[in-house]
Amino acid sequence: MSLTGAPFLYTLIALCVAAVVLPLALWSRVRGPRIVRAAVRLLMVLFAQGTAVALVFTMVNNSNQLYDNWGDLLGTSNHVHKAADLGASGTGGIALEKLPKVRQVFKQGKGPGMRTEGGVLVTHLKGRVSGVHAEVNVWLPPQYHEPAYRDRTFPVVQVLPGYPGSSKAWFGTMDAPEQLAPLMRSGQIEPFIIVSPRTTLLPGVDTGCANIPGKVNADSWLSVDVPKMVMDNFRARSAPQGWAVAGYSAGAHCAAKLAVAHPDRYRAAVSLSGYNDPVAVPNSLAGKTPALRDANNPLVLLGRAQVPPRVALYLSGQPNDGYEAAQALQRAAEAPTTVEVVPIPSSAGGHTMALWKPQVVPAFRWLTEVMGVEHEARTAPGSTPLAPSTAGSRHVEPASGSASPAAAARRP
Repeated sequence: MSLTGAPFLYTLIALCVAAVVLPLALWSRVRGPRIVRAAVRLLMVLFAQGTAVALVFTMVNNSNQLYDNWGDLLGTSNHVHKAADLGASGTGGIALEKLPKVRQVFKQGKGPGMRTEGGVLVTHLKGRVSGVHAEVNVWLPPQYHEPAYRDRTFPVVQVLPGYPGSSKAWFGTMDAPEQLAPLMRSGQIEPFIIVSPRTTLLPGVDTGCANIPGKVNADSWLSVDVPKMVMDNFRARSAPQGWAVAGYSAGAHCAAKLAVAHPDRYRAAVSLSGYNDPVAVPNSLAGKTPALRDANNPLVLLGRAQVPPRVALYLSGQPNDGYEAAQALQRAAEAPTTVEVVPIPSSAGGHTMALWKPQVVPAFRWLTEVMGVEHEARTAPGSTPLAPSTAGSRHVEPASGSASPAAAARRP
């Protein structure tokens, strides 16, 4: 029985009802010695408590899409089939352009949000470079199948959940397609292809989106194998100009790190309540050694870069939850790196999906400004380029007497 399926939820509800009815009906009718009666009554109490806890956990899990299946919950699922040493490039010296095209079979996704606004396509990808075998979810914008767009390629945003987190969360709990599709139809937001690959690859640990020889090549899975598959199967723009990465919590850390580490693969990144040092997550593999911490810390990577990466970063956070990390990246950035910091007031809520969901539209509006067709036209050869930022970054503060960015995100 599926962990996230309706049958399991309804079974738990029925058991909870039974756990309440049984003591009412049998408490005074239990027969036998005193110790037997006490044991039976104790079992009824424990049964009621256990079913109640299981029901609450299941409802919270379904609401936040933390665990997809029993393997994720119990820490028994392993999606790494090999983890060769791929070197600093993460490709192992493989000429990616010479690899044969990846041809995938897609099916309609199941679960919350997976059938809204055209539905989400799901495939199981065997990463040729990373050695990771896992699911990838793809949502196509409304214009993708329209005749007027048949010769057009589309920009791509790779979206990442937190840890623990489901690859379906951006489509379910975050309601990204439902929020964005109407704005794409009206031309307010660029029609992006949204791609969400699995990021929980090993049992019970956060990979930190890192390449660790002999353990996991999560970086190459996300930045090499998944993009190649998408570009081989859909009318997706080429990297880096056509690609961005976005995430919340642990996925936010990964988004900033991937963009800074691979400006040849990503043009922009959105980080919602992210952090810089992987050690911020106790069970992160990327925080196990000083060398791994530095290699997967976007702040350290910016400082070490001989040439500042040509990437744009959108970083939002609250005090003590992403804001200070965003400010540090802003201070370290030099042109052509650009940084937009969006402070979120503490009153907006804590480190939950309720905080990040209202930020989806503002983040995609920013991505449209950075990656949209109008931007490309203005920056094309022979056109008037955009005015550069004076300090390579931009800090957006709420204006006095006006709504903060977080409040604006919540307006209908």
